[in-house]
Amino acid sequence: MTHRCARLGTALLAGLALLLTGLLTGCSGGATGPGDAAPSRSAAVASVPPPSPAPTRASGRPTASSGLPTVREAELPREARRTLVLIRSGGPFPYAKDGAVFSNFEGVLPRQERGYYHEYTVRTPGERDRGARRIVTGRLGETYYTDDHYQSFREVVADEDR
Repeated sequence: MTHRCARLGTALLAGLALLLTGLLTGCSGGATGPGDAAPSRSAAVASVPPPSPAPTRASGRPTASSGLPTVREAELPREARRTLVLIRSGGPFPYAKDGAVFSNFEGVLPRQERGYYHEYTVRTPGERDRGARRIVTGRLGETYYTDDHYQSFREVVADEDR
């Protein structure tokens, strides 16, 4: 119960920080005039901001905020590390569905509102389709890796002392 309360408190603080940021920057979140049509799906996907760095303790050591198992970025497969580079640089992405909203239907990731998570394909050598590997990012910079098509996730934490 204590762990659940801590996660709820963290989520609440993150939400308040996001709300405060929106108020301070004057974000309206909508169209402002007759010529302001909603962006196309491809434009919306391309404009997904790169995630923030993984959270760290005061000592600078990585910490998981989700309660899920972790994996250091350096321990990810080479293709996953390449996908992270693309995400951080804003693309271009090799698959049309990269950057699409991830709905978390499986409920493995911490529960968030729709649109909070976005998914990216991690190429699997030898596969003719997108394969089972994905990177999923959260709005506040959380990064998760799955190699079994959403059945399990590990939270990606920053490498220590590169």
